[in-house]
Amino acid sequence: MSTFEIVGDDFLLDGQPFRILSGAIHYFRVHPDNWADRIHKARLMGLNTIETYVPWNAHEPHPGEWDASGSLDLDRFLQAVADEGMYAIVRPGPYICAEWDNGGLPAWLFTDPAVGIRRSEPTFVAAVGRYLDRVLSIVAPRQITEGGPVILVQVENEYGAYGADKDYLRILTDFTLDAGIVVPLTTVDQPQDDMLENGSLPELHKTASFGSRSVERLATLRRHQPTGPLMCSEFWDGWFDHWGAHHHTTPFDQTAADLEALLDAGASVNLYMFHGGTNFGFTNGANDKGVYQPIVTSYDYDAPLDEAGNPTAKYWAFREVLGKFTQLPDEVPAEAAPAPVLRGSLTASVPLLSVVDRLGEWSWVDDLPTMDSLGKYDGFVVYQTEIDMPEPAVLHLGEVRDRAQVLVNGCRIGTLHRDHHDRAITLAPSRGTLTVLVEDQGRVDYGPRLGEPKGLIGPACLDGVELNRWGVLPVDLDSLEPVRDALAAAAALASDSASAERLGSVAGPAFARGTFEIDDPTDLFLNTSRWGKGVVWVNGFNLGRYWARGPQRTLYVPGAVLVAGVNEVIVLELDAAASRDICFVAAADLGHTEY
Repeated sequence: MSTFEIVGDDFLLDGQPFRILSGAIHYFRVHPDNWADRIHKARLMGLNTIETYVPWNAHEPHPGEWDASGSLDLDRFLQAVADEGMYAIVRPGPYICAEWDNGGLPAWLFTDPAVGIRRSEPTFVAAVGRYLDRVLSIVAPRQITEGGPVILVQVENEYGAYGADKDYLRILTDFTLDAGIVVPLTTVDQPQDDMLENGSLPELHKTASFGSRSVERLATLRRHQPTGPLMCSEFWDGWFDHWGAHHHTTPFDQTAADLEALLDAGASVNLYMFHGGTNFGFTNGANDKGVYQPIVTSYDYDAPLDEAGNPTAKYWAFREVLGKFTQLPDEVPAEAAPAPVLRGSLTASVPLLSVVDRLGEWSWVDDLPTMDSLGKYDGFVVYQTEIDMPEPAVLHLGEVRDRAQVLVNGCRIGTLHRDHHDRAITLAPSRGTLTVLVEDQGRVDYGPRLGEPKGLIGPACLDGVELNRWGVLPVDLDSLEPVRDALAAAAALASDSASAERLGSVAGPAFARGTFEIDDPTDLFLNTSRWGKGVVWVNGFNLGRYWARGPQRTLYVPGAVLVAGVNEVIVLELDAAASRDICFVAAADLGHTEY
C-alpha cells in the first residue's frame, strides 16, 4: 500500500516529494455516465488529482434517509478517479457553500430553533457526527493507505469567514480521525489574517482560496503557517451567475498567468472549478447581502471544461502552463462539435391548480406555516383561503420566501418577488378562493441567513385584518405520473388538428407536455428564450429552472437521459410561454457578459 504525508515543506507520496495538481469536479452536478469522461479530460490537461465536495442535504434529504445511489454514488465516483490513475481530495463539510442549496446543510436540521449552526451546540454536533460516520465510512476504505485514491480530507470549509469556535473544529477533527481517516487533514480559508487564524487548528494543515495575486496571497498563508507545503485548494478560475445579472467570465490569459505564478512559487493547487456541471432540479443556492439573488441552473463557472464537458480556451491555456511543471499525456481531447438542432411541440397543457390535488395532501391551519414546518424543503407549496371583498383590498404578507404568485378563483393577479422586497398586492373586488403559489428559489448558501425557513412568513392580512383558516399543500414533484395522466386526458380533448392549431402559447401556472425524436442520443441544449419561468423535465429527469430574466437562455440536456426515438418533455410554466415550440440549438447560450 502507498503512503501520503506531510514532511517539512512537502507533500510526500511514498516518501517522494509530490505536487498536487488538482481540479474540482462535483460528482453530484454531473450525470454519473459522464464521470469517467470528465476525469479523463482532467488528466489530459495535466492534472493528477480530482477534488470534490460532499452535499449532506442531497445524501440525507430527510432525517435518517441516506441516499448514495445514482448521481450521489460517491464510492463509484472515487473508483472512477482511481480507474483513471488519479488521486482524490474529499471535502465533506458538513458545510460546503459551493453555491449549493443551503450550503449543503439539510434544511430539516433547522426546524428545531435551538440548533446551533456550525458551532459546538449539542443538537448540531450530534447530527454532524451521524453524517460524518456515514460519509467517511465510504471514504476511509478509499484512502491511499488502503489502495484507494484519497490523499487529503478537509475539515469544515472556509470556517474563518463564519466563526471562531475552536471546540467545534476539534470535535469535527475527532469525528474524522475516529472514522479511520489517516491521510492528512486540511482546512481552507481566504488569505486574510482573521480568517486564517479563526478557521483552523494547529494540527490541521492550512490551505488558501483565491483567484489572483498568487504570490502575495501565498505569502499571507506562509505567515500563518511557517512550515508545510503551500497550497491553494480553491484557485478560482471563474465565477457563478445569478438570475437577472450577467454571465461571468474571466480572461483565460490572465487566469493562466496567475496559475503559472502560483506554480512558480512551488505551491500545489486545486482548480475551482475544473468542470462545474449543472444545478439540476432544485439544487441551486442563493446569496443574500441585503438583496436575495438566486443562482442559475448552469454551473458552467467559465471553467476549463464547460458545462457539457468540452474543452475551452481556458483548458488549452492551463494545459500549456501545466506542461511547464509536469509531463503531459500525448493524447488531447477532441474539440466540441455542434449539438443536433431539433424541434418538437408542447401539444397538451393543464392548469397547475387542476392537478395539484393529486400532487400532495391538504392540511388546514389557522396560522400560515412555513414550507419547512410542513417537511417540504424545496420546490413549491400552495396556500389557499376563502375571501369575500365588495371593495378593492390590499393583501399584505409578513415576508415572501421567495416568489409568490397570487391568484383569485384560478386567475393570476400578480407576483410578489423577494428580491424586490415585495410584500403587498391589491386585489380587485371578488369573492371566492385566494391562492398563493410559493416557489423556493434556492436557499442561501453563505453567511448569516443559512438555515432560514422558506414559504410565506406570516401574518397574512387583508386590509389589516388577519386571514385565518388556510389550506396548505406541499407540491410533490418526485413522480410526474399524476401530471402525465392529466395531460393525457387534456390531449384527448384537443386531439383534432383544428384545436391543436389554436394552442399557440401556455398560460401559467400550468403543466405542458410534448415530444421530440432523436436517432442517436447525445448532449443537447434546450432553448428556453421564448418561455417565461419554470422547470423542465426530459424523460422524467429534472433539468432545472429556466427564467426569462436570464442571463441563461438554454438548459443542458445530458445525452445519458435520452433514448433513441421518442423522448418526452414536461414543462411547468409559471408565467407565460409565448411559444409551444420545443427547440434544441447547436450550442449553449449562458447570456450576456459585462463586456
